[in-house]
Amino acid sequence: MSIEIGAHIPDVQLMAVTNEGPKEVSTKEIFAGKTVVLFAVPGAFTPTCHLNHLPGYLHNYEALKAKGVDEIAVVAVNDAFVMGAWAKDTDGLGKLTFLADGNGDFAKAMGLELDGSGFGMGLRSQRYALIAKDGVISALKIEASPGVAESSTAEAILEAL
Repeated sequence: MSIEIGAHIPDVQLMAVTNEGPKEVSTKEIFAGKTVVLFAVPGAFTPTCHLNHLPGYLHNYEALKAKGVDEIAVVAVNDAFVMGAWAKDTDGLGKLTFLADGNGDFAKAMGLELDGSGFGMGLRSQRYALIAKDGVISALKIEASPGVAESSTAEAILEAL
């Protein structure tokens, strides 16, 4: 069963990309006392994620901040080094918080894991975006298909704020 609006973000350890390298961080730390937009992608550098989903958040960074968002984070079931390369390639570090869910623990805790084994990708995360205020989900947009970014775009989240 997937997480719902009104639920608390599960407390899971993730790896955050920093200028000094990967740093372990809990979701409790990320979400406590802040308004956070989190979007999840099936994989860094995959076509829809890299070309359609993430760029919208970078483009709308200032608009999201102007609506009271304290932090914008992206999570994928990738290792911290892949997420670091993605942050560097997109010039997103410093704007977005890149989070590696290497074993898919967060995706599972959210009930939003995706079986990508048919594509040779193993366990992944479904594509979604959410708004959380002090760790409580106030909006949740889950895509029906992992290859589509429509309801979970930055523009859709801006409308929900």
